[in-house]
Amino acid sequence: MAMGAMLYRLTISLEEKLIEDTLSTELEDYMNRYAKDPASLPPSSTHIQGYVFTQNKPDTYPFNLQQLPEGLSHILIEGTGYYVEQRTNDMASFLVVYSDELIKQREEKYFGLLVSGVTLITFLSSVLGFWLANRVISPVIRLARQVSRIENEFTPLKLEQGYPQDEVGELAQAFETSHQRLVEFNERERYFTADVSHELRTPLTVIEGASEVLLSEEDLSETHRKGVLRISRASKQIIRLSSALLTLAREKHDNDEVHHCAVNTVLKKVVDDHLYLLVRKPVEVDLNILTELVAPTNSELLYIVLANLIRNAFAYTKAGQVHIQLLDNRVIIEDTGTGMSEAQRLRMFDRYYSDNKSTGGQGIGLSLVKRICQYYGWEISVSSRKRQGTIVELLLAPPF
Repeated sequence: MAMGAMLYRLTISLEEKLIEDTLSTELEDYMNRYAKDPASLPPSSTHIQGYVFTQNKPDTYPFNLQQLPEGLSHILIEGTGYYVEQRTNDMASFLVVYSDELIKQREEKYFGLLVSGVTLITFLSSVLGFWLANRVISPVIRLARQVSRIENEFTPLKLEQGYPQDEVGELAQAFETSHQRLVEFNERERYFTADVSHELRTPLTVIEGASEVLLSEEDLSETHRKGVLRISRASKQIIRLSSALLTLAREKHDNDEVHHCAVNTVLKKVVDDHLYLLVRKPVEVDLNILTELVAPTNSELLYIVLANLIRNAFAYTKAGQVHIQLLDNRVIIEDTGTGMSEAQRLRMFDRYYSDNKSTGGQGIGLSLVKRICQYYGWEISVSSRKRQGTIVELLLAPPF
């Protein structure tokens, strides 16, 4: 459109320049003839009419053309436009008039043709542009749809088939190569997790069974009994960890079986299993269960989360109280222990971050807690003050 308007304006300017040159040529020719023969008649045709004004012939000048400036002018006479070129010398004043009626008709025709041409070209360009864009973009859209399936399936995809040998084809080949690596890595991870879980479960079950047999012996000394109890607790912990890692490594699907567990039952068991950490410590445990909550979760994973949080509360509290509450769909653990600085609080769920001087841990437990919470969509918040204690709030899924 802008180019059409510029073209129209340029054409009108050239046309006016051509009229000016024509009138100037006619006027100069008549002035030269008049200088040689004052009786020469001014130019007269269908569109051009000349006039001369002298002191002896004042009536040769039409009234409408009097008092016009020197040079080219455009005037209206009874609704009709005229271009007027006027010059004056020592002998007379000369004037040439050109009617623009024919010019206006040509301009209207030219404008109509120009608008039609611009409209047609715009339409054809749009159609051609959409066709080319669709031809260029359609392979990219098809590739995007194929790549989007990678999120839900880890089967080999033949992405590069059906694409031309251009940039899109190279991109499809790069995606296929990258996806193939992901497929192989996922396959190795699944086999490793399954094999490790299977291979560990059998010896751990044997260890746990042997521990129970030893604990049933009446003549077992107190020192040996404590050692066997530690072995039993460690084997159970490893079994839970292997089960948790296997669950987290497995892809989550909508049609997976939903497990349910009683949170209050798991919470009581966790507290009972970790009371040994408070032996010979002046610490009072207050367990307050205000509701019976059933959560859509694996009981082993919930046990791991609660065990890590409660174990930390017991371990870091040298004296005082540990308050544990279950209300609505929240578990709140509040202790009067050593507390944490803000820098420690911000990093407590980082992988391999641990206060080794205090506990000797490797910093895996709380990072596993974070992964499990993300897996189930739970929320966990921590507030702590140095030498004043810590409050941990675990927000579980809504109750059933």
